Amino acid sequence: MIRLERVRLGYDGRLVLRDLELEIAPGEVFGLVGPNGSGKTTLLRAISGRLSPHAGAIYLDLRRLSELSSRELARELAMLEQEISCSFDFTVREIVELGRLPHRARWQRLSRQDHEIVTRALWLTDTLPFADRSIQRLSSGERQRVWLALALAQEPKVLLLDEPTAHLDFNYQIEIMELVCSLAQEQNLTVLVSLHDLNWALHYTDRVALLSEGRVIALGEPERVLTEKLIEQVFRVRVRIVDGTGERYIVPLFGDLSPNPSPKVGGGFPLPVPGRGPGG
Repeated sequence: MIRLERVRLGYDGRLVLRDLELEIAPGEVFGLVGPNGSGKTTLLRAISGRLSPHAGAIYLDLRRLSELSSRELARELAMLEQEISCSFDFTVREIVELGRLPHRARWQRLSRQDHEIVTRALWLTDTLPFADRSIQRLSSGERQRVWLALALAQEPKVLLLDEPTAHLDFNYQIEIMELVCSLAQEQNLTVLVSLHDLNWALHYTDRVALLSEGRVIALGEPERVLTEKLIEQVFRVRVRIVDGTGERYIVPLFGDLSPNPSPKVGGGFPLPVPGRGPGG
């Protein structure tokens, strides 16, 4: 479980998120949505241990995040950044093998078990067929699956994903989201993912938090949070939620921007009752 208690986050004295109270259940796919600058990436960096809170506490199970060493933290959670580059001509397998670093001593060779874990991560992400190919020769979608394999090789309990579908073609976006959800279910991973596409949040998350101007505006099952009214208030765009073949879709009314300003902090939006995710 991940738990945040009255957490305040920011950079260089500027507060980005304030008084956050969240609980994310084991095995849950939890989505973060909100406009640019609403604090999605900031929150992920804090949970990853890369950003210390100004106030409050973040817990991983029953342990305070600040009490864990970087090696301990790397064994518990893995983060996939939005922008990842590699200037070296490593093979895919060499990249994924880096995920075993938190589990072995410095300069220690990979054990047979390490190799088996790496191969399994390659197999789970369907990157095994090109494991010996250079990372420089892969498409963007293939690279994204390699970074995911690298994260899985850490054997984390928690997977943090910052816009995993960014800059990908439509087919790769679906492929990545399907893969993440299947991994969460099959590997009992707790997944926290920030998303720009509200339809991905609607279809692929168990619960979602809607962020705006430093606060959680709404929290709960995506169907209860991603409503026409709240989307208009937060994103200043009118949408329609339509039901097609048993599935719900968020459709923007193009060229129909809302004249209403985005909600201010303390605007009084009610928080829907949180839903239950898997294991929650």
